[in-house]
Amino acid sequence: MKSEAYRVKRNSARTVSAFYTMDSSNQCSRSEGYVDPSSLVSEDGKNTKSVVCQRCGSKVLCPGMAVFAEKELFLPSMRKKNTINQSDGTLDGDTLTAHWLVDDMYTFENVGFTKDVGNVKYLICADCEIGPIGWHNLDDKKSFYVALDRVNHE
Repeated sequence: MKSEAYRVKRNSARTVSAFYTMDSSNQCSRSEGYVDPSSLVSEDGKNTKSVVCQRCGSKVLCPGMAVFAEKELFLPSMRKKNTINQSDGTLDGDTLTAHWLVDDMYTFENVGFTKDVGNVKYLICADCEIGPIGWHNLDDKKSFYVALDRVNHE
């Protein structure tokens, strides 16, 4: 029952300490506080729990209102002011793949949008303004993504 562990690179700017382990039955699982999407997704692919802000607990989405989607999207860091790295011109943040997909902005219980950044608006908590918690491309009027790693589920 040997277990292997390896580090996953989240973006080109840095490697995040997220470790995956492989057990003897070749099942891969992630540790370090990771939320397993399978425990949050219903049989029809929708969220089974409310999606809430990590900081203030404000409800962002009610259960059953979003569909789980895997799409690689870059979100700037939530932890500090977004700064451009002077040496290589990169923005501090994470490339995330697990998201809740919403097709209508009026589905949200509580969400705010940043000013346009190119052709993107970032989603933030409308109450405490932490974010970005998600991403919206202005060219696609029906796709609003909320990153599972940027919210809590109750």
